[in-house]
Amino acid sequence: MTILQAVMLGLVQGLGEFLPISSSAHLVLVPWFFGWTDPGLTFDIALHLGTLFAVVLYFWKDWRQLITKGLTDVRSVQGRLFWYLAAASVPGGIAGFLLEKKAETIFRAPVLIAIMLIVMGGLLCWADRKSPKTTGINHISFGTSILIGVSQALAIIPGVSRSGITMTSGLLLGLTREGAARFSFLLSTPIIFGAAMVKLPHVTADPSALGVNFMAGVLTSCLIGIASIGFLLRYVQTKDFLPFVWYRFILGGLVIVATMAR
Repeated sequence: MTILQAVMLGLVQGLGEFLPISSSAHLVLVPWFFGWTDPGLTFDIALHLGTLFAVVLYFWKDWRQLITKGLTDVRSVQGRLFWYLAAASVPGGIAGFLLEKKAETIFRAPVLIAIMLIVMGGLLCWADRKSPKTTGINHISFGTSILIGVSQALAIIPGVSRSGITMTSGLLLGLTREGAARFSFLLSTPIIFGAAMVKLPHVTADPSALGVNFMAGVLTSCLIGIASIGFLLRYVQTKDFLPFVWYRFILGGLVIVATMAR
């Protein structure tokens, strides 16, 4: 892998992790389109370290308050939200543990990714148009949190999009666009951290993997991730998700056409 390839993959990870377009899909499709050697799921997880740093840096004040209140004042709004996020992270963690091998093999098929991009794009569009959008993140219920967490488990399939499915579920359950986005971003922290910790030993076991290309990819995904979070939180205050829906449709269609042509 060249440094340019590592930077490009860091770029798509930073954008795709927080925008509802599926970072895992892009990490498979970019090498596939350009004929690069697929770096594999371990490098994908390494890039997730960058977006983990991004979400922690962006929300460090929120997390400091959440952790403090979660440990000292469980009945407060922030205290409850901390434990809701913890509980909602469990389904995704279980799915990752049970389906790890499939995530590394059959789930990375381009046609499956294309179908998921299109299907989940349609669901996001429907949820955005039909949902009531009346509940802010501070009024989220435990049941809503768990259902969003269950939906996050589906994101182990590239093309579903972790942020996309959690925002879609949040909208369907009555959250505002900003509430759904903010809960999705906070929920990403423990699941990305857990995945990174599981795979990090595989990366560090090979000293050659921790070179300039590795650092370039992680740094790029971190910086772009911070910019993506800020952009989407501002964007959803006044606009809908339709541009991301159309992007998913177009990319999914291109993948199907390219597959048939090959």
